[in-house]
Amino acid sequence: MKKRNLVTFIQTRTGFLTLLVLLFWIKYIFVAYVDFNLGLSDPYQHIIMWITPLPTAILLIGIGFYFQKPIVSYIAMLVMDFLNTVLLFANVLYYRQFSDFLTVKTILNTGKVAPGLGKSAVALLHPTDIFIWLDLIVVIVLLIMKKIKIDQKSYGLTSSFAITSFGFFLLTLNLFMAESSRPRLLRNTFDRSYVVKYLGLDTYTAYDGIKSAQTVQVNKNANISDLNSILDYTDQNYAKPSKNMFGVEKGKNVIVIHLESFQQFLINLKINGKEVTPFLNSIYKNNHTISFDNFYHQVGLGRTSDAETMLETGTYGISDGSLFTSLGSENTFQAAPQILRQKGYTSAVFHGNVGTFWNRNDVYKNLGYNYFFDQNYYSNARTDKIGYGLKDKLLFSESIKYLQRMQQPFYAKYITVTNHIPFSMDAEDLDPNFKTTNTQDETINNYFQTAHYLDEAVKEFFTYLKKSGLYKNSMIVIYGDHYGLSNSEYQTLAPVIGESADTWNAYNSVQMQKVPFMIHSPNLKGRIDHEVSGEIDVLPTLMHLLGINNKGYVQFGSDLFSPDYKKWIVFRNGTIVSQRYVIIGGKGIKGTVYDRISGKQIINFTPEEKKEIKELSIKAKNSLKYSDLLNNRNLLRFYTPVGFVPTNPNQFDYLTNYQQMLRIENELGKSSTSLFSRNNNKSTTKLYKTDATELKNRLNEINDVPETVRNNQLDDEKSKTSKKETRT
Repeated sequence: MKKRNLVTFIQTRTGFLTLLVLLFWIKYIFVAYVDFNLGLSDPYQHIIMWITPLPTAILLIGIGFYFQKPIVSYIAMLVMDFLNTVLLFANVLYYRQFSDFLTVKTILNTGKVAPGLGKSAVALLHPTDIFIWLDLIVVIVLLIMKKIKIDQKSYGLTSSFAITSFGFFLLTLNLFMAESSRPRLLRNTFDRSYVVKYLGLDTYTAYDGIKSAQTVQVNKNANISDLNSILDYTDQNYAKPSKNMFGVEKGKNVIVIHLESFQQFLINLKINGKEVTPFLNSIYKNNHTISFDNFYHQVGLGRTSDAETMLETGTYGISDGSLFTSLGSENTFQAAPQILRQKGYTSAVFHGNVGTFWNRNDVYKNLGYNYFFDQNYYSNARTDKIGYGLKDKLLFSESIKYLQRMQQPFYAKYITVTNHIPFSMDAEDLDPNFKTTNTQDETINNYFQTAHYLDEAVKEFFTYLKKSGLYKNSMIVIYGDHYGLSNSEYQTLAPVIGESADTWNAYNSVQMQKVPFMIHSPNLKGRIDHEVSGEIDVLPTLMHLLGINNKGYVQFGSDLFSPDYKKWIVFRNGTIVSQRYVIIGGKGIKGTVYDRISGKQIINFTPEEKKEIKELSIKAKNSLKYSDLLNNRNLLRFYTPVGFVPTNPNQFDYLTNYQQMLRIENELGKSSTSLFSRNNNKSTTKLYKTDATELKNRLNEINDVPETVRNNQLDDEKSKTSKKETRT
């Protein structure tokens, strides 16, 4: 009886719609688990993902109900189901090649998609793909055979509207559940897979389309006068280089070590009589390190990606999300890798997370990076990962087989991840000789353990640099990207760092935004610099040390060694820190103002103080305003500094990094400057020593390139272009 009722229901138009939606839902769930890696970490996320395909499938297939003629209605429902399946299938193929989802720009730019999928899309097909199309084939056959009959009943707008309303109700429910699990998901989108996981492929595509349209509209409204006002501002605030420091590191390799969530208070801190970071402490005080003890992060919602934005471009992150994810795929940049390429540098990023996180796969190409070694280039054992990617000791040790193949001089950036909230650690990775705090907050207790582990990883890397000979010809830059512990932990943390929980205030919270910044090189005379500085100042400082004048480039920081250094910084939220003041609220004396040295709040202001604070507020406001104007309207596409040669992002292929390096090495022959070539074509990986427990019985992984990497095919045209770019 039930079977007969079900068959009868399917013979109705409503039943046919339900059948199509149900079948699409089944194959979507199948694809989500088999083909996509959505990082589903708890039951609630699985439930959300199960819901995501239903609202849009109902809305799209339900469009057929608005057609009055039965045959047209059925055809319309099948067409919408077919188009939705095409979108799903295209994303499956694209994901297999790039571990990412199609953007609207990529869909529209078919000339870019076709070569990107390789010489033949057939190679990407799997036998299970028939399951994606099987339902449509069967339904069409059943219609032709009249096993499913076309319902001739007339359905008015009331039924159509009811179906659409139900679809929107489910969509609203989906959005509510997504927001409860991942707040500000659409505002702070750091990975496209997160949007797909929480909202589904259709909603992601619509969202991406809206963002693309907004970007196009903003670009249309761009005005050359806006660019001129920005150029006037940066020219007026240009800080000429120091005669003593300009070019002292000219021609050196640059190695940037990005310390995840690492705050300044960790430096020289002891817990239970033991230093939390003994090696970094030694570097901080080293005779060849210039360290900054009043250096602040300036990130906003983009967090790590904001730190990278400032490091690479000398501009701030945007106010309402991440520049990397919102604008990074489209914008024109004049970034460190491109600037250094003019001086013969090759560039690479080493990072143990997926390449799509923070949209890095796209953004790094726009920044001009030759190579990006993401998680695909390292071991993939489940025990090797923690939180947001490969453990730091494994990242450094397994990167050497690639680093040694880079043509020198090079600009290499390491992004660590182990010291990332929730600061979890596997028991075997804990140092038995280091005992952490025993506070009531496990986040704090864990933080010191992961920081200690990170310190050990950096020490192992430094040891290798010295053994291999890279150390003597490199400038090593170490910096913390942003805070690790937040306001909710500060009062519990206060006694640990010698402060009082009872007197903790906004001033103390601002001081917690300090992060380490160290420039280490055998050629430098070490010291600790006490002037106020921030991440926005890193790029112009490094450029001048390398002998490249940043005059003419649009950068909002200034050289920290310049006699004209500005001596103030502004946070993304408008808080200002200068040599004399901490101004919270961005409203000058109408905000909350503290004496930076004493920490006491200033209530009564002298006329001189009012004038000075007003001037600081105007400068800080303009600095953020002009940076936002530059990036939001993509104004650098209208401006090329003298001597700067932009790179074409389409020329980079991060799937074949290793093959490109080998080919360049072979073609250069005796002219190759890679460490491997300079070492008589012998690997230096055996020089790397690590106590990582994961590698005790797998030391070959330090030496061997993963089979999937070796098997990647190198496109001839791209490799030739890459070689030309690298040697320029």
